[in-house]
Amino acid sequence: MSEAVMPRGLSERTARAGEASLSGHRRGPSAFLPFIGPAVLASIAYMDPGNIATNIQAGAGHGYLLLWVVLLANVIAMLFQALAARLGIVTGQSLAALCRSHFPRPVVLAMWVGSELAAMATDLAESVGAAIGISLLFGLPLEAGLLVTFVVTWVLLSVQSRGFRPLELIITGFVGVISLAYVVELFIAPPNWGAAAFHTVVPMLDGPDSVALAVGIVGATVMPHAIYLHSALTTGRIAARSDVERRRLVRFSNIEVMGALSLAGLVNMAMVAMAATMFHAGHADVGEIETAYHTLLPLMGTIAAGAFLAALMASGLSSSVVGTMAGQTIMQDFVHIRIPLWVRRVVTMAPAMVVVGLGVNATQALVYSQVMLSLLLPVPMVALLLLIRRADVMGQFALGRRTQVVATVATGFVIVLNAILLLQTAAN
Repeated sequence: MSEAVMPRGLSERTARAGEASLSGHRRGPSAFLPFIGPAVLASIAYMDPGNIATNIQAGAGHGYLLLWVVLLANVIAMLFQALAARLGIVTGQSLAALCRSHFPRPVVLAMWVGSELAAMATDLAESVGAAIGISLLFGLPLEAGLLVTFVVTWVLLSVQSRGFRPLELIITGFVGVISLAYVVELFIAPPNWGAAAFHTVVPMLDGPDSVALAVGIVGATVMPHAIYLHSALTTGRIAARSDVERRRLVRFSNIEVMGALSLAGLVNMAMVAMAATMFHAGHADVGEIETAYHTLLPLMGTIAAGAFLAALMASGLSSSVVGTMAGQTIMQDFVHIRIPLWVRRVVTMAPAMVVVGLGVNATQALVYSQVMLSLLLPVPMVALLLLIRRADVMGQFALGRRTQVVATVATGFVIVLNAILLLQTAAN
């Protein structure tokens, strides 16, 4: 690969290692290393403060009951992130760009508006979550925490000017902090492993509140903006030069998706287990992030509370960065509008500013934002299914019938959950 076409952010050594892996000259575990990045970036969307808020409420209010929802949502997420990456690898275009090319313009505009709303709902959870963490750590008002979040994420986003590799390494570091924090929590207060295992595989619900939380968990886990972003992240990297290399690249991508999202799924299950273990028996009314922190401090000590706070801040800051990147992709590829990064950041943070300014309950706003995401989620899922099964788009990489059925059932599951939530809301 010449210097002129080398993707920005990849060293010549990494680019050549990737070429050797695709051509089959580099084998073993090291062959996979040059391709790590897109799924790791996308995975942070599955560990954002919206997840923390819904998982705390699920564990505190219902114990281990909703662990099966976390597992199922994570499996659905794996499938659709893998399909999004496959679409980008094979076509060299993002999902949003392909929607613009293949769907009627009114449909594209409607999808863009819905996707922008999803990006704003996402940023609401991420920015408010990070602001809560900063506020608790430094004793600042929530408004000041939100301002610090804006500045820090802006600085992190500026790293993109050096290419995508430095930012990927930073996000990977944040993933490590979040994962380590919940390992610490599980060591401090080990869950009832038998009950946790049972509820991971046996579907159960307990009243209307558990249904709303189940929808929120799905919305917090399978993220619309992550599907759009992942398809874009797989373009412009190490390009395959033949169908054989594309097949190999898709296989590498699938491995990364399984690894990154398995870790994200385990972290989410650890969040629910932590809340179930620490709060359900004597503090089932814990439903807010701030209350969880203040309850943990005297109940489990400084280390447990500190680990929780570290995970919250790492989650909020990193997912805000990834959310803004997704917002850029959505706007540029749907409607070909490019705006300065700081404007994009202000636009997506607007709902968070309104929520904080009006004094709305922050944690409840996070949970409702996840429900909104779940309601908007079928749009990219259906669009992805329509495109990836078409031979004129994917060639020989068009989705097989068996995978189409599985993906259609998964989409149907999300739509049914949303219908149940809407009927329940109308009844109230």
